[in-house]
Amino acid sequence: MGFPLYPAAASTQAQATDAIFIGLLVLSGVVCLLVFGLIFGFAFRYRNGSRANRGDLPEFVQRDFEIGWTAATLFLFLFIAWFTSATDLGSLAPRKGTIEIHVVAKQWMWKTQHPNGAREINALHVPAGEPVSLAMTSEDVIHSFYVPEFRIKQDVLPGRYTQTWFQTTRTGTFHLFCTQLCGTEHSRMVGDVVVMKPDDYARWSAAQPQADDIAKEGESLFRSLGCSGCHAPSSTVHAPSLVGIFGKPVHLTDGRTVTADDAYIRDSILQPSRAIVDGYANIMPSFSGLIGDDEILRLTAYIRSLRDPKESMR
Repeated sequence: MGFPLYPAAASTQAQATDAIFIGLLVLSGVVCLLVFGLIFGFAFRYRNGSRANRGDLPEFVQRDFEIGWTAATLFLFLFIAWFTSATDLGSLAPRKGTIEIHVVAKQWMWKTQHPNGAREINALHVPAGEPVSLAMTSEDVIHSFYVPEFRIKQDVLPGRYTQTWFQTTRTGTFHLFCTQLCGTEHSRMVGDVVVMKPDDYARWSAAQPQADDIAKEGESLFRSLGCSGCHAPSSTVHAPSLVGIFGKPVHLTDGRTVTADDAYIRDSILQPSRAIVDGYANIMPSFSGLIGDDEILRLTAYIRSLRDPKESMR
């Protein structure tokens, strides 16, 4: 129409978000019409000089009707809050079997790395129609990953991982913005998300400079840092095995049980004394200040790839 009210919908999340928005807009419009209709109706009926009865209302109207419409409004509000929150949070939870891309935010750029090791700056190429998950962290301050046409916005925080996902419904080039004030060049921290047909994406991916995938890069880093000297199955040092640990519960010496997720692996690398595995001594050194977020992402990808052979046979 030349003047769209909001950006075009280009993902499955966008369609769900727009449906909620339009539904709330219609409901709000109906409520407004009802309220203003009653206001003008009562103002006309009980205008000065009219013969309308101005006596006391029946007791059931004063008590039961008041309680009824108040309770109905409250339950409607709670239902809307529950439904919209559940839908929105459910759409942000990463799905299994997605293409996982690592994103590192830095003043003032977006650095992305694909599963095959291909890297981009201020750009992200993805195949259309396939779910893509993003594992994101920041090297300095808080940033925010926002693609209006996808209706996704996720803060990217230093010192921890945040995740989101999307599944596109159309091809094209879509703008990527940082929506968190992050410094003097904040307005220039932009990029493009290029959605390609699967065949075109495969050709683009094959044409990128050859590099080890993230897990293999993490394996090389794992060995160069000396981690394999303690965590390898043949090691003489009494350290927990990392095979099949990702996503599993881990029992700690203080009685807690945590899940071996991205955050746990990061803490174990940078602050190993915070979560000591039950049955093991506190002998792991801290790598804080020795490796950056890029290296931690690679190590995490490698640990994720260490599947239990028994589970692989299922």
